[in-house]
Amino acid sequence: MLNFTKMTGIGNDYIYIDCTDGKKIKDIPEMAKQLSDRHFGIGADGIILIDKPDDEKADFKMKIYNSDGSEAEMCGNGIRCVAKFIHDKKLSDKDKLSIQTLAGIKKVKVLEDKNGNCNETIVDMGEPLFQDKNIPYNVYEAFNKDLDINVEGEKMRFTVVSMGNPHAVTFVNDLENLQIEMCGPIVENNPIFPNRTNVEFVQIIDKNNIKLRVWERGVGETYACGTGACAAVVASGINGYTDEIVNVELPGGSLKIEWGKDNHIYMQGPAKTVFEGQLNSI
Repeated sequence: MLNFTKMTGIGNDYIYIDCTDGKKIKDIPEMAKQLSDRHFGIGADGIILIDKPDDEKADFKMKIYNSDGSEAEMCGNGIRCVAKFIHDKKLSDKDKLSIQTLAGIKKVKVLEDKNGNCNETIVDMGEPLFQDKNIPYNVYEAFNKDLDINVEGEKMRFTVVSMGNPHAVTFVNDLENLQIEMCGPIVENNPIFPNRTNVEFVQIIDKNNIKLRVWERGVGETYACGTGACAAVVASGINGYTDEIVNVELPGGSLKIEWGKDNHIYMQGPAKTVFEGQLNSI
């Protein structure tokens, strides 16, 4: 038997498994594919394992696997849910947690309501990266500059940014009628991105509000993407469209993103437990 918790951050849903007791799971990528299946499994955008850290500077470690079995560096909605999981399961009594990810250690502040419940957290997502040899892009000059990609004969312009994982952000006038199922896979799998990329489509409302749809690498379109929201705000900012604090409206809900004076990106948003259960076999 393996206990699991299904959680969601404004519709970006994952299956969370506590591995802090030392349990070992075989063939995690295959398990991620099976459990994420919305017809024959639990149904999710992927699975997230919560474990003891390798780095003594961190309190916990999270490992993220997309629904196609690929491993992701970071998940903004996921890390908020990890903090709530740790709080609810009383794995720590800290209100400020350091979580180890493949994109580095991220700091999360747990927000409690008057009853001591955690339904929201604030994540220090770190600094956005542009020209950095460790970011998986083949075009070094793309960072912080316009990058044109041919999509079915149409040239689309993207701003490339990393929040610990790769993002390509473009701006559109009509988000609702966007053919994301056509555009998303073409950009995600473009040879410019050797590890593939997340793709963000942004509609500017005003200096403090944007709308966003995300084609998430290894998943497809999702209701929300935390790192994608951060990347969208960064791209909007450097292109002169938005101010430091932006409300990002996604299909699953809204996130408050702030590009701080310390150059760090701060994300505030909800985390929710959907249900818990047990797996008979893995």
